Amino acid sequence: MDISILRGDITRQRVDTIVNAANSSLLGGGGVDGAIHRAGGPAILDACRDLRAAKYGRGLPTGQAVATTAGRLHARWVVHTVGPVYSPAEDRSALLASCYRESLKVAGDLGAASIAFPAVSAGVYGWPAPSAADIAVSTVRETATDIADVRFVLFNDEVYAAFEQAMG
Repeated sequence: MDISILRGDITRQRVDTIVNAANSSLLGGGGVDGAIHRAGGPAILDACRDLRAAKYGRGLPTGQAVATTAGRLHARWVVHTVGPVYSPAEDRSALLASCYRESLKVAGDLGAASIAFPAVSAGVYGWPAPSAADIAVSTVRETATDIADVRFVLFNDEVYAAFEQAMG
């Protein structure tokens, strides 16, 4: 597995799978979630609505992952995962690790050879960048997968620097 970090816009990646840091509603939101829905177009929202109607009536649980079409993105699929909101009073790191593990599993089951991750929970969910990066990198390194190309595509300098540190 080749793991790389990039500074940029995840919606511009040419990969089999783009991971969306979604909210549990699966119906779009801000940050990465909003950017993916805007760039991918209405097909992603339609697929998410179908998932809500068929299986996730109460929303996608934190730490889980599910795939939809990628719409107009340069990818085959979007894997939506719901990260935990950071809490200094409660250790939710296992849920954050689960986002990466489950996303790799879903993408691998689809036959993906490449995947692009954002820094799940490191935006509006308040997870400190150094901890988010450590969990992301160590989980991906420890997860058995046939996916050969794993990219962390990071939107700002602070998060990029944290992932650079975590990569060693």
